[in-house]
Amino acid sequence: MSIEVSVIAVVFLAVLVQAATGFGLALVSMPLLTAVLGLPTAAPLMAIVGLGVEFVLLLHFRAAVNLAAVRGLVLAAFMGTPVGLYLLHVVDPAVGARLLGLLVAGYAAYALLSPYLPKLTHPAWAWLFGFAAGVIGGLFNTSGPPVIIYGSCRRWPPTAFKGNLQGFFLPTGILVLAGHVWAGNVTPTVWHNVWLAIPAAGAGLLVGVMVGGRISPATFRKVVLLLLLIIGLRLTFG
Repeated sequence: MSIEVSVIAVVFLAVLVQAATGFGLALVSMPLLTAVLGLPTAAPLMAIVGLGVEFVLLLHFRAAVNLAAVRGLVLAAFMGTPVGLYLLHVVDPAVGARLLGLLVAGYAAYALLSPYLPKLTHPAWAWLFGFAAGVIGGLFNTSGPPVIIYGSCRRWPPTAFKGNLQGFFLPTGILVLAGHVWAGNVTPTVWHNVWLAIPAAGAGLLVGVMVGGRISPATFRKVVLLLLLIIGLRLTFG
């Protein structure tokens, strides 16, 4: 399979998962694209694609967004993102790829095992989880796991979960993309892949919204997590 076809297929799959479940865009796309394009190209590519997808999904889930619930997360992520963007330049790409695989596999294992998480009520926790999400987002463009764990600890209901995630991802995605532009990471190679990814993302959105209303959310989620576990382990030890 050529690099171009691989990029199109990965973006389609990742956006489909995001539209159907409310998460998974970066978790699915980043380990696969990193294996194909390398971390320095995959990160800014998905920052651009992800921002457009999150804007559309935020409109779709706008009624479920609780800005007060994500305000602290977003502000803390704004402080952590520059740290992650700096690490992107100093961490060896091969090491970064293995760390990304470990992150994805670790999150998938956590989600499949569904361990009991304590209920968090103090607002200070938002700053810890948000900062961690910002660092991971700047480095891997994969800020979701800390926010998803935080939402579980806050006992967000399913509909609010999807809305709040999009309310977090859009503003932090803008900051991540601005950081990539400022650092000169958005190269002609990145733009070439962006043009390949746009139609794939559009198709993934349409199919994902349709799929999300027609299949069992629990079954689909389990399949996605098993896929992420395999992808993460392969990137870590491959």
